[in-house]
Amino acid sequence: MRVTVLGTGAMGAGVAQSLLREGHEVTVWNRSPERAAPLGGHGATVATDAATAVERAEVVLLTLFDTDAVVDVLEQAAGDAPTDAVWVQCSTVGVEGTETVVQLAEKYGITLVEAMMLGTKAPAEQGKLTMLAAGPAEVLERIDPVLRAIGAKTVRAGARVGDGTALKLAANAWIASITAATGQSLAVARALGIDPALFLQAIDGTASDSAYAHTKGESMLAGEYSAQFALDGLRKDIGLITDSARATGVSTTLLDALGRVYADASAAGHGSDDIAAVGTAFTKD
Repeated sequence: MRVTVLGTGAMGAGVAQSLLREGHEVTVWNRSPERAAPLGGHGATVATDAATAVERAEVVLLTLFDTDAVVDVLEQAAGDAPTDAVWVQCSTVGVEGTETVVQLAEKYGITLVEAMMLGTKAPAEQGKLTMLAAGPAEVLERIDPVLRAIGAKTVRAGARVGDGTALKLAANAWIASITAATGQSLAVARALGIDPALFLQAIDGTASDSAYAHTKGESMLAGEYSAQFALDGLRKDIGLITDSARATGVSTTLLDALGRVYADASAAGHGSDDIAAVGTAFTKD
């Protein structure tokens, strides 16, 4: 299929590579051109502007940072894509942001669905994301070859654009919690005078085990924070989750604490590092 990827940060670039590997005809664009240029070497067409990027697209993926970016790009390009193109909202923009995007889609008469991406940089590059899809079933069927190229599985969250966002916010609340909890447990073990690696050994294979705790815990132990999921990106998502919880009457006690912990790590200079760097918030120099 002819697929345009608008936004080639860590996730968008990985998605583009997976699409190319599976034989799709891929056009990419990024507001910072230097972020898109390397994909030309992998076989993608690198567009100079968003409008040109979507001119021949059958599927347009929005893989951008926040609501403002999605709105800006839609305003630039919505009128230039073929009328039968399917626009796929992949950006984590929260409940209110999604409502804004839906309204814009209606304004421009474009077909919009969701395919939120659960995973980080490496799974995006490997085509092993979990896709959280929402929208009319017949439209999702049309883009199934794209979803299969970038994801190991697709979870249908519902028929309404916004159901995928709801599931993504719930999933990212879990990711934020388990990563911070791993950092806390390692810090407690270290402070009490034992090798913190013993914590990971202790939970290994038990009912409380988590592969994610090992992945992020090993990064924490090594002090290696090469970004798979940037800490400030998850901070943004925690804010969206907190806003949604507050608006629907869900307690934000844990979310408020998570927000503070990730903010502390960011303030210490780890905003662009991997979310594993949240472990630094539990230790004192």
